[in-house]
Amino acid sequence: MVGHDIIVVGASAGGVEALQGLLRGLPADLPAAVFVVLHLSAEAPSLLPQILNRAGPLPAAAAVDNERIVPGRVYVAVPDRHLLIERGRVCLVRGPKENRARPSVDPLFRSAARDYGSRVIGVVLTGALDDGTSGLQAIKVRGGLAVVQDPAEALYAGMPGSAVENVAVDYCMPLAEIPALLARLAVEPAPDGAAYPLPPNLDLEVRIAEMDMDPLDKGEVPGTPSVFACPECHGTLWEIQDGNLLRFRCRVGHAYSAESMLAEHDEGLEAALWSALRALEESTALAKRMAASARERHHPLLVTRYEQKAYAQEQHAWLIREMLSSDKRVKQDQPA
Repeated sequence: MVGHDIIVVGASAGGVEALQGLLRGLPADLPAAVFVVLHLSAEAPSLLPQILNRAGPLPAAAAVDNERIVPGRVYVAVPDRHLLIERGRVCLVRGPKENRARPSVDPLFRSAARDYGSRVIGVVLTGALDDGTSGLQAIKVRGGLAVVQDPAEALYAGMPGSAVENVAVDYCMPLAEIPALLARLAVEPAPDGAAYPLPPNLDLEVRIAEMDMDPLDKGEVPGTPSVFACPECHGTLWEIQDGNLLRFRCRVGHAYSAESMLAEHDEGLEAALWSALRALEESTALAKRMAASARERHHPLLVTRYEQKAYAQEQHAWLIREMLSSDKRVKQDQPA
């Protein structure tokens, strides 16, 4: 029987060190291909493939679109592209962002679950928020295995903590113990994939990540209409109940967990407040200038009017500054 020969790994904040530790402990003869997604900036080149290539005995390199999947190799996601798996090959696409990221962990995990089913091991390491939870759930639905770094020792507990809370994980352990576990699981026979049929929604979401919008054009939708709008494109969102996890996806494919959408709205609100503060301060300065001009022209009624306007705007600006300052203090006090 075939073993667990597809290992997909997701990480975010603190992930470089965690990935190095993971690959350092894997054996050179690992009979599985390893796929890695770390949240990366789209604006800068990534040195992650070179870093991971030096980390352990397995050769690691940036994934190349349409390249063949070979056991014993590490395929690393590149900036601004989702790393997906199709049967026997790698697929890189500039699909819609998921959980505010591209590359994102969930699309990789779902694509592996769709095409390799029970042969997949999903691994979630350190990171903020909850990317990877939905994808790990998909792996479990298809008969694969879920491995999570112990949140108590992760540099950022968000991603592993969410996975443990929402998915029936098979193994939750310190990072140092995960490589030996993966080496053992890779040679153990995977269960019969026929016992874990492909859910229609899973295939639909992978096709959306691949930029195949034909199902949506034909009326296939991933959930029920919600009252919320997509924070990125402002289109209508569908609401998806994924086990215990509430998720959202829009017409063009942007996808959010409830946590990631809340974080996106928080950033949008902060940007709006800074914009309002700038407008109020400019209005205040202009009103004061007009009051000074009216005073020079001996128009006391206009002076009073403009000074009152400036005072009111200053009060509004003070309130917004207090809101922004309080929000920053709250964020600094919250654990990562």
